[in-house]
Amino acid sequence: MSDNLPRARKSDPARDLLAWYDAHARELPWRAPPGAPPADPYRVWLSEVMLQQTQVATVKPYFEKFTARWPDFAALAAAEDADLMAAWAGLGYYARARNLLACARAVAQDHGGALPRTESELRALPGIGGYTAAAVAAIAFGERAVVVDANVERVVSRLFALEAPLPAAKPRIHALADTITPERRAGDFAQAMMDLGSMICTARAPKCLLCPLQRDCAAFAEGAPETYPRKTPKAVRPQRHGTFFWVEQDGAVLLVRRPDKGLLGGMRALPTGPWQATPPGTEGAPVRADWHISETIVSHGFTHFRLDVALAKTSVTVRPEIDSGIWWPVDEMEAAGLPTVFAKAARAFGRERCAI
Repeated sequence: MSDNLPRARKSDPARDLLAWYDAHARELPWRAPPGAPPADPYRVWLSEVMLQQTQVATVKPYFEKFTARWPDFAALAAAEDADLMAAWAGLGYYARARNLLACARAVAQDHGGALPRTESELRALPGIGGYTAAAVAAIAFGERAVVVDANVERVVSRLFALEAPLPAAKPRIHALADTITPERRAGDFAQAMMDLGSMICTARAPKCLLCPLQRDCAAFAEGAPETYPRKTPKAVRPQRHGTFFWVEQDGAVLLVRRPDKGLLGGMRALPTGPWQATPPGTEGAPVRADWHISETIVSHGFTHFRLDVALAKTSVTVRPEIDSGIWWPVDEMEAAGLPTVFAKAARAFGRERCAI
């Protein structure tokens, strides 16, 4: 079928979806029950930032710890950068954490500690893009906004059997989602679409017989819903290599704070040499020493490249002065808040250390 115009519908998708949501909505710590007044805007905003490219199961414990430690914008705005970055460790996409802190401080300083209600005002805040602005406006304030995440993209692509592939189809998907977004209960509708994509209209083996939108779904009528959304083939991610350095002295290991700008900016980490197309050996070592290169290789996937890391270790009798360096107790490495790739390496070093 043509996807240039919305197809004639046999029912009201928004009505059917909201009725399904009233009965089947997920219970989440940042969410108000269906039909209830909106949840605390701070909790909605925090959850939406955390949920960007991160699964609900991963976010839940982080959300609980964050809200217990920093329950509102004022508390979060007063947080130390290093504390915030350490608490975020493991959630990935660390620019979100820096933007989170910048946004909290902007809200506290410029908006009296309260989020603005409209999409345009929200988008003016640090780290809030089009999706987050729409989600917060709808879910926290009940404003009509078109909220499109990956789950919604999948639902809409199937509902209209959209032939255009992602990511080029994103504007069209947004326009089609606009045609079914209701004036009332926009926040519940947005969350219902997300729940439908997560629970029913899944990427593989969608549960079409349980779907409240089945009667209107063009992809179901075609008999091939799992083939939507169409996608442009992904480019192969380049391979990079690096070396992480473990410098130990009297039960403590040298950590450094990475530069604020750039990948994993502002995070505590092990010292590292350059990340490049070929193994760099001990280039960029933090101290002159007799380095032992382990046979273990730690691999990690970033969004745009894959990294294989060699592990180099040494011990020193005197702690050298290192810019932005901090000596951290080896037995308390789990509390250092290292980014995932460095935490993997630290565990590998720890295993080898115990085996000696």
